[in-house]
Amino acid sequence: MTVIRESILAGRSAAARESRAAPPLPRNIRETGLTPEAITGLTLKTLYTQGARTGRELTESVRLPFHLLDTILLDLQHRQLVEVGGVRGHGRGGYVFDLTSAGRSRAQEEMETSQYVGPAPVPLDEYRFWVEQQSVLGATIEPGVMMGELGHLILPGDLLRQLGPAINSGRSMFLYGHAGNGKTEIATSIARMLKGKIFLPYAFEVEGRTIVVHDPTAHEREPMEEKEAGPEERDQGLWLTPIPDHDLRYAHIERPVVFTGGELTLEHLDLRYDPHAKFYRAPIQVKANGGVLVIDDLGRQIVRVDDLLNRWMVPLEKRVDYLTLHTGHSFRVPFDCLLVFSTNLEPSELVDEAFLRRINYKIHVENPTREAYERIFQRCCESRSIKFDGSRIDVIYRDYYDRRGIPPRACHPRDLVLHLCDMARFEHRAPTLTAEELDQACRTYFLDQA
Repeated sequence: MTVIRESILAGRSAAARESRAAPPLPRNIRETGLTPEAITGLTLKTLYTQGARTGRELTESVRLPFHLLDTILLDLQHRQLVEVGGVRGHGRGGYVFDLTSAGRSRAQEEMETSQYVGPAPVPLDEYRFWVEQQSVLGATIEPGVMMGELGHLILPGDLLRQLGPAINSGRSMFLYGHAGNGKTEIATSIARMLKGKIFLPYAFEVEGRTIVVHDPTAHEREPMEEKEAGPEERDQGLWLTPIPDHDLRYAHIERPVVFTGGELTLEHLDLRYDPHAKFYRAPIQVKANGGVLVIDDLGRQIVRVDDLLNRWMVPLEKRVDYLTLHTGHSFRVPFDCLLVFSTNLEPSELVDEAFLRRINYKIHVENPTREAYERIFQRCCESRSIKFDGSRIDVIYRDYYDRRGIPPRACHPRDLVLHLCDMARFEHRAPTLTAEELDQACRTYFLDQA
């Protein structure tokens, strides 16, 4: 694979190699890093599953430049596996290509090997190269950006000073503290702070096997970036086909955000092979490369915490991970994500010292102070157009927190205000913060343990 990468890089323009701003458009089949047979198989499967397609439509599916794909199509026509069934545009890009009977039989053989249909994969070494070029270690945030994303939360100043360096480290952090104090919301906000787009392949190839990386739930893709065709393309009869400015096997996305919680199992951290479709889906940490991976509610998973954390030991220390195909072939991938653990449990009882040592930042999200609690309550009231009365906070502390020994949480003001709104909606009136209504909200919210 090293030879392939060096060969591909050597074939790129000097400007592309120097700037490394985006994966350059392959100019010939060799620069794709794929064999002609691999592209042929993908083309046949695309026509088999999608039916007759124009050259332009095939290009949009396979995401290789048409002049490369046309080389394959000409060969398939010569071998009488593909035929032209009509014209819907200028030049060969407007030809409608379809399988012949022989082509359909050949496509069925290809489907038995792998049913993957979509953007052509990139070589593993190319995937590694572009992850390294766009590493999350290079993504930094400014204090103003952090304040903007966390401005909807009332947090102590020292917590903000801890979060900033932890996020900019691009490595790992452990958010711990009681439930209801905003750990999940902080983790979600962290994911939004890392601005900037990266190029992520839809799939990469290992030992002839396709591994799908792209996940619409984690990868926000922007519209295809294109530019007008030049004279050379017009001479080829493709003057209506916009020419992309980067390799379209890569999606240009916001830095990924992968969020998982109690549903996490060890299987989510390894390649997931579909024995029917005969291709793989990448694990969550690969989908999160270049972005943020949040493990919420650590300790609530079905899998044993020790087993789960042992799986992270090498990636956290070496920033690489090792995956294994069902054939037994093992390979290395980057582990390049800001890993955020969040838990309501006591860290010392949850994980051992060896693991905690590998977590770069341990940040305690504490219960709100009385002052912070009142500010949160006031903000919640204002968001619902409820007139705020600070004296009501004295009642909550006296009758519930102090008398019943209930610790205040940052989520309590929001939840109590929602109770006020629910009562008002039931009675067809505007919500208010009267002593009677607040007492009813508290009685139906706090558990009576007397």
